[in-house]
Amino acid sequence: MSFVNHILSKAGHLMAIKMAIIGPGGMAGWHYSNVKAHVKGLEIIGGYDIREEAKKRMTGEWGIKSYDSPEELYADKSVELVLIATPNDIHKDYSIACLNAGKHVLCEKPVTLNAAELEEVMAVAKKSGKIFTVNQNRRWDKDYLSIRKIVNDNMIGKVYNIESRVQGSRRLWGWRAFKPNGGGLLLDWGVHLLDQILDLIPEKVVSVQAHLHNLHLEEVDDSFTVLLRFANGCSANVSVTTNCYINQPRWHVSGMDGTAVILDWEQNGHIIKLADPTITDWVDAVIYTHAGPTHTMLPRPKETTKKVKLPKIKGSWVEIYKNIVAVIKGKAELIVKPEQALRVMKVIDAAFESDRTGQAVTTGI
Repeated sequence: MSFVNHILSKAGHLMAIKMAIIGPGGMAGWHYSNVKAHVKGLEIIGGYDIREEAKKRMTGEWGIKSYDSPEELYADKSVELVLIATPNDIHKDYSIACLNAGKHVLCEKPVTLNAAELEEVMAVAKKSGKIFTVNQNRRWDKDYLSIRKIVNDNMIGKVYNIESRVQGSRRLWGWRAFKPNGGGLLLDWGVHLLDQILDLIPEKVVSVQAHLHNLHLEEVDDSFTVLLRFANGCSANVSVTTNCYINQPRWHVSGMDGTAVILDWEQNGHIIKLADPTITDWVDAVIYTHAGPTHTMLPRPKETTKKVKLPKIKGSWVEIYKNIVAVIKGKAELIVKPEQALRVMKVIDAAFESDRTGQAVTTGI
């Protein structure tokens, strides 16, 4: 490297936004390695954790500073941005402390345990003038990006029903299995899927109905179904379980002119749409099945539909970091806005209330 290039590289390094991590556990390892490899203008310089193994990882494997206390981190003027990656129940307190210390904050999801807590954080963020956002990284999942394009581009006509599912057969582990820590599937996975649905459908949610199960855990839900109805008439079924042995499609989206199915995270699937939407019927016939005669469920002739490939879109979770860097430098608007996170938390609050009462909750979220 030439002397000039060395100086320019060093100057760029010095101008990078300095970031610290509170709670550098399992997911924080992903954050560290991917930010280091793929996000220019951002440098992780330290972190705080009470666990000895985390301290050793930071000073050894990562080669960054391990702060002795949160207060030491708050007092470090070089730190501009803090990632909060602790168990859910202490997100609020750390977010408020960092904002009051003059730091920008990226908080892991769920941002708080309920909407009221988030409103407290948002009030502090507004007063401090600092950026506060939530790591809703699954807005960049490629399966979701495909669905968003299908809906936004009207590829299957007006969408009236969306089914979003994540299914597995392994149980919740660690602190996620305990209520005091803010565990449970609705807060762990539901917050991701609901954020995607609310990002997809901007109209107000008029009702929320939920059924939570405690299949293997007494304290928190480990399976749930949430049904949303929107003001535009669209409905969404969001379901997650840890006790499923035959998985259904990741997405099943019904529109007036077709149906889109995505089977898995890898965008395997397709679209079946009407070859000519103006043709609503084709022959007056009845078929006989083992369940009896039917006209309504008569199979549609193949020539009336066509199979279309899914739009394949790439996404990357590091995009949220690139956005934060651009926002701090005044070059972009925040993609994941606190107001959007608040809407998600209000829906989750309504889902818990619906499960408690056994009734749908009327909302205007």
